[in-house]
Amino acid sequence: MKNNIIVENTNVKINQVNREDYLSLTDIARYKDSKRSDYILQNWMRSKDTIEFLGLWERINNADFNSIEFDGIKNQAGVNSFILTPKQWISTTKAIGIISKAGRYGGTYAHKDIAFEFASWISAEFKLFLIKEFQRLKNDEIEKQKIGWDIKRSIVKMNYHIHTDAIKNNLIPPNIAKNKISFIYANEADLLNLALFGMTAKQWQENNGDKKGNIRDYSSVEQLVVLANLESLNAEFIKQDLRPNVRLEKLNEIAIEQLKLLLKYNKGIVIGNS
Repeated sequence: MKNNIIVENTNVKINQVNREDYLSLTDIARYKDSKRSDYILQNWMRSKDTIEFLGLWERINNADFNSIEFDGIKNQAGVNSFILTPKQWISTTKAIGIISKAGRYGGTYAHKDIAFEFASWISAEFKLFLIKEFQRLKNDEIEKQKIGWDIKRSIVKMNYHIHTDAIKNNLIPPNIAKNKISFIYANEADLLNLALFGMTAKQWQENNGDKKGNIRDYSSVEQLVVLANLESLNAEFIKQDLRPNVRLEKLNEIAIEQLKLLLKYNKGIVIGNS
């Protein structure tokens, strides 16, 4: 994901924590006062309404939230002498909605739900522009992912011709009846389906009768990448005259290895389809 957005001439950095978007409260505070962002943030956290909101968010999203310590903080909130920093809030209550980072790209970040609430306190106008810009960014990401999926689907289609040519040249006996040829292609397609998805096209249809299309239409981008590789490899295995059961075993091992490798770098991968 792009790591920043520009809102009302203010650069707001974005980090991902456990696949959730966290926006920089430090940057948002700079919209109100570029020199005293820490003071602005602490002033917001002195409010009893803010503390109640933060506590509610943590109770909904954080199983380890320290409710006992939170009650003590809530009772003090609103008193003139009450001071609470983000680091104190995090360490005392084991909060996860707000994080503090040190270093060049450091600062205080918060889950988007909390960041939008803080932005509302800063300026209703700024909050609206922040949400609009953030949503535009998310829409752009969705479009890019869609394009990436389409490109990889095209790669699979190109590799499909390599695969079918290998079948035609090596597996189809001479003078076979035309109505029988499709069965050979279908068998080889299902060999790949079994190797990658653990089921045939028919089995997938039986389990997903409410869905249109086929098993490959519901594949992740990562699965399509592996499928493209398997088609090329199977074409080579066919030329080597390897038996179907041997090819299936080899392809399955390769599929598992490649998916695990992709999983290492992309925890969002979905292995298999339901």
